[in-house]
Amino acid sequence: MKQREIWLTNLNSTKRSEQAGVRPVVIISGNLLNTHLAVVIACPLTSKIKGYKGNVILQPSEENGLTKESEILTFHIKSISKDRLHKRKGMISEEELEVIKSTLGDILRY
Repeated sequence: MKQREIWLTNLNSTKRSEQAGVRPVVIISGNLLNTHLAVVIACPLTSKIKGYKGNVILQPSEENGLTKESEILTFHIKSISKDRLHKRKGMISEEELEVIKSTLGDILRY
């Protein structure tokens, strides 16, 4: 499980407006953490595009393994047990990861 990978996971056991259900997530934690801990830090994806400022919109491609246009919900960042990650779908690009990092910086700064 590596940074930039998209995995299918089950996010159930949530409350209120948290993302739930079986859905793809993109791993954003660094590979050192991913190697040594039982969790990864990830952002869920949704096919209900809202176009929130700073969120990456992914078009389906062979590289990312998605079948629908999807939005990376950067503000829904969460720690997920590796046991919840069921199937690797694909990867996002380095450029898309940089947008996520920039958006996280904005979220934490303001």
